[in-house]
Amino acid sequence: MFLRTTDPFRDLDRLTQQMFGTTNRPAVMPMDAWREGDRFVIEFDLPGVSRESIDLDVERNVLTVRAERVARNGDWEMLASERPRGVFSRQLVLGDNLDLDRIEAHYDGGVLRLLVPVAEKAKPRKIEVAVSSGDQERTAIGA
Repeated sequence: MFLRTTDPFRDLDRLTQQMFGTTNRPAVMPMDAWREGDRFVIEFDLPGVSRESIDLDVERNVLTVRAERVARNGDWEMLASERPRGVFSRQLVLGDNLDLDRIEAHYDGGVLRLLVPVAEKAKPRKIEVAVSSGDQERTAIGA
């Protein structure tokens, strides 16, 4: 009798969950983003990641966030391993209406917070309507 120790469907399901994540445990770093007045706020959950291992790059209008959660080494046997380890990254395409030169980043309590201001050229502004001298002459003649 052949006893099968692995289930190929269970292994495929486990691989799919690791690659694409599940609702309980996403494969990418979870993110929230919202607008507060003249700036956008983006937060990434990075528990267990040291500040030194976080790398932020902006090229053109693509923001790349890279982080590394180091695997613990020791003389012990792993009983459960559900937290991703190693290097992982996420890219966001940011709009042209943002000031990418003034992005601020803060890391506290396992949360990376980015503050991205709206560019001055994208802020709403009033345009004054001037009266041209030709309109004044026509008004004077037509009166």
